[in-house]
Amino acid sequence: FHSFSKLMAYYRCAMMEIETKLNVLNQEFSLRYDRNPISSIKSRMKTPASIREKLTRRGIDVTVENIEACLNDVAGVRVICAFPEDVRTLTKALLKQDDVELIEKKDYILNPKPNGYRSLHLIVAVPIYLAHEKRKMRVEIQLRTIAMDFWASLEHQMRYKKNTLFTPDMEKELFAWRSADGSEILAFRADADGVGKYNHQTEDFIRMNRERLDSCDHDLMVVYGGEKMVQAREGEGSGK
Repeated sequence: FHSFSKLMAYYRCAMMEIETKLNVLNQEFSLRYDRNPISSIKSRMKTPASIREKLTRRGIDVTVENIEACLNDVAGVRVICAFPEDVRTLTKALLKQDDVELIEKKDYILNPKPNGYRSLHLIVAVPIYLAHEKRKMRVEIQLRTIAMDFWASLEHQMRYKKNTLFTPDMEKELFAWRSADGSEILAFRADADGVGKYNHQTEDFIRMNRERLDSCDHDLMVVYGGEKMVQAREGEGSGK
């Protein structure tokens, strides 16, 4: 038990290292471009039950050594950005750092999953500095836009909600919501000066689908503020 707790502490340290790096980049871009590319950063650790289930499913013995050797997503960080270009900019800046080693990259933005899911997944190794040693630990990083996160959360709620049948028609309709024009539901445009301009697609999407979202008992409209979010983005775009 002590060895497992120590390993989990190492993963938490690695997760904090990644969060710090991202916060530093966010601050730098805020000073350089007068806006923050990161809307939020969320972190999570896999539960012991989830770790056990994943190793068992793969036919691997559940040991501390196998956890570290065979699992890449024990520690996870999710980065929510405003625009797709922010995802690319942050990824490039993070991977340029000489103490960040890229282990694996899966681009579900360029190549969405069949169900419509989009996100950029990175497995990286970062060093953590302990009192008497330096260790490299792996962390999974998911980068996506607000719209992609909104869609992924809604899809998960609809697909896995108890006592609800997720039909093929619902899946097709949800896939159609993923992108009305091949880009983003939350659509902003930038002029030559890089000033974000509000696109009424956002308001139309929220208005048309409010009843459907509410019928799923989904709380994303509260989390993101519904029209308040739209008004806030308008204010950001106009420099208010």
